[in-house]
Amino acid sequence: MDWTYLIVAGLLEIIWAVGLKYTEGFSRLWPSVVTIGVMVASLALLALALKTIPVGTGYAVWTGIGAAGTAIVGMLFLGESRDVLKVVSLMLLVAGIAGLRLTVNH
Repeated sequence: MDWTYLIVAGLLEIIWAVGLKYTEGFSRLWPSVVTIGVMVASLALLALALKTIPVGTGYAVWTGIGAAGTAIVGMLFLGESRDVLKVVSLMLLVAGIAGLRLTVNH
Protein backbone atom coordinates (compact mmCIF):
# COMPACT_ATOMS: atom_id res chain seq x y z
CA MET A 1 0.00 0.00 0.00
CA ASP A 2 2.93 2.32 0.69
CA TRP A 3 3.94 2.44 -2.99
CA THR A 4 0.34 3.11 -3.99
CA TYR A 5 0.30 6.08 -1.62
CA LEU A 6 3.56 7.31 -3.11
CA ILE A 7 2.41 6.99 -6.71
CA VAL A 8 -0.89 8.76 -6.00
CA ALA A 9 1.03 11.47 -4.11
CA GLY A 10 3.25 11.95 -7.17
CA LEU A 11 0.23 12.15 -9.49
CA LEU A 12 -1.33 14.74 -7.19
CA GLU A 13 1.92 16.69 -7.36
CA ILE A 14 1.42 16.96 -11.12
CA ILE A 15 -2.05 18.39 -10.54
CA TRP A 16 -0.95 20.99 -8.03
CA ALA A 17 2.12 21.99 -10.03
CA VAL A 18 -0.04 22.64 -13.09
CA GLY A 19 -2.67 24.22 -10.84
CA LEU A 20 -0.14 26.82 -9.69
CA LYS A 21 -0.25 28.26 -13.21
CA TYR A 22 -3.98 28.86 -12.89
CA THR A 23 -3.84 30.46 -9.43
CA GLU A 24 -2.04 33.46 -10.97
CA GLY A 25 0.12 33.88 -7.88
CA PHE A 26 -2.70 32.75 -5.58
CA SER A 27 -4.76 35.75 -6.69
CA ARG A 28 -7.66 33.61 -8.02
CA LEU A 29 -9.75 32.09 -5.22
CA TRP A 30 -11.03 28.76 -6.56
CA PRO A 31 -7.95 27.66 -8.45
CA SER A 32 -5.97 28.55 -5.30
CA VAL A 33 -8.31 26.58 -3.01
CA VAL A 34 -8.17 23.51 -5.25
CA THR A 35 -4.39 23.74 -5.68
CA ILE A 36 -3.77 24.08 -1.94
CA GLY A 37 -6.14 21.18 -1.21
CA VAL A 38 -4.32 18.96 -3.69
CA MET A 39 -0.97 20.05 -2.22
CA VAL A 40 -2.09 19.00 1.25
CA ALA A 41 -3.39 15.66 -0.01
CA SER A 42 -0.15 15.00 -1.90
CA LEU A 43 2.00 15.76 1.14
CA ALA A 44 -0.24 13.67 3.41
CA LEU A 45 0.07 10.65 1.11
CA LEU A 46 3.82 11.20 0.86
CA ALA A 47 4.02 11.19 4.65
CA LEU A 48 2.07 7.93 4.83
CA ALA A 49 4.32 6.33 2.23
CA LEU A 50 7.45 7.42 4.10
CA LYS A 51 6.40 5.36 7.11
CA THR A 52 7.88 2.33 5.32
CA ILE A 53 9.73 3.62 2.25
CA PRO A 54 13.19 5.12 2.85
CA VAL A 55 12.95 8.91 2.79
CA GLY A 56 15.57 9.41 0.09
CA THR A 57 13.91 6.95 -2.24
CA GLY A 58 10.38 8.13 -1.48
CA TYR A 59 11.15 11.79 -1.92
CA ALA A 60 13.08 11.19 -5.14
CA VAL A 61 10.25 9.10 -6.61
CA TRP A 62 7.62 11.67 -5.53
CA THR A 63 9.47 14.59 -7.05
CA GLY A 64 10.41 12.55 -10.11
CA ILE A 65 6.79 11.62 -10.85
CA GLY A 66 5.80 15.23 -10.31
CA ALA A 67 8.58 16.68 -12.45
CA ALA A 68 8.23 14.23 -15.32
CA GLY A 69 4.44 14.33 -15.26
CA THR A 70 4.29 18.11 -15.13
CA ALA A 71 6.72 18.39 -18.03
CA ILE A 72 4.65 15.92 -20.06
CA VAL A 73 1.42 17.80 -19.31
CA GLY A 74 3.16 21.01 -20.34
CA MET A 75 4.25 19.49 -23.64
CA LEU A 76 0.90 17.85 -24.42
CA PHE A 77 -1.54 20.52 -23.26
CA LEU A 78 0.24 23.81 -22.58
CA GLY A 79 2.27 24.28 -25.76
CA GLU A 80 5.68 23.76 -24.18
CA SER A 81 8.59 22.64 -26.36
CA ARG A 82 8.99 18.98 -27.26
CA ASP A 83 12.60 19.01 -28.35
CA VAL A 84 14.54 15.76 -28.45
CA LEU A 85 16.85 16.56 -25.53
CA LYS A 86 13.87 17.30 -23.29
CA VAL A 87 12.13 14.04 -24.21
CA VAL A 88 15.33 12.00 -23.73
CA SER A 89 15.91 13.68 -20.37
CA LEU A 90 12.38 12.82 -19.26
CA MET A 91 12.93 9.21 -20.31
CA LEU A 92 16.08 9.13 -18.18
CA LEU A 93 14.13 10.56 -15.25
CA VAL A 94 11.46 7.87 -15.62
CA ALA A 95 14.18 5.21 -15.82
CA GLY A 96 15.68 6.59 -12.62
CA ILE A 97 12.31 6.43 -10.85
CA ALA A 98 11.88 2.80 -11.95
CA GLY A 99 15.42 2.01 -10.81
CA LEU A 100 14.76 3.48 -7.38
CA ARG A 101 11.63 1.37 -7.06
CA LEU A 102 13.64 -1.75 -7.86
CA THR A 103 16.14 -1.01 -5.08
CA VAL A 104 13.58 -1.19 -2.29
CA ASN A 105 12.32 -4.58 -1.10
CA HIS A 106 8.66 -3.93 -0.24
